[in-house]
Amino acid sequence: LNKFIFNVRSFVLLPNLTHLISSEKIQHSFTGLGNNQVMYTLRYYENITNSFRGGLFKCVRQVSLFDRPFEHEFFIQIAQSFPLIEKVCVIDLTEQQQKANDNNEHLSIIEYLHLNELNLSDVHDDYVEQFLINTKTHLLNSVRLYVIYQSFKWMIHNFTRDAIRVNCAKVCVLRVCGNFEISERLSKYFSHAKILRFL
Repeated sequence: LNKFIFNVRSFVLLPNLTHLISSEKIQHSFTGLGNNQVMYTLRYYENITNSFRGGLFKCVRQVSLFDRPFEHEFFIQIAQSFPLIEKVCVIDLTEQQQKANDNNEHLSIIEYLHLNELNLSDVHDDYVEQFLINTKTHLLNSVRLYVIYQSFKWMIHNFTRDAIRVNCAKVCVLRVCGNFEISERLSKYFSHAKILRFL
């Protein structure tokens, strides 16, 4: 590889317009690196899409995923690329395309060894299932889970699946956006969770 072309994307809130860094200053920060690697030391990596090619990001603790659709193999790549991830936010209202092909018994179980916050408040219900079925994902204890009622109601009304019981018991705070009753069945599945409703 003789030449590497990339884009730097930045986001600045309007009140901070006086503190913009020029493109020349950004370009200058990469001169003189030669054949050395550039370490990614930020604690967050936002708006990851399906075009993410992987890598190892040991400093990153928080990621947001934004694209459509994300499949099981992509979540494996995320867990491997961000081994110390603590917070995940998924934004994707389209259903998973390969869900019908997934045989849960043959999938690799994804482990998030440090995850303590999972925001699924803007997703298709496939992603709630992706993270709560224990044959797809292994969560740690004390996870804060944020969901919207519309993507969560299939589970509230169908609490008969043992495959979700394990991960539901690991949730310490369940925040559900929507108007619904906290049923005895819901409380039983999320037995260690403080269940909060908000509109």
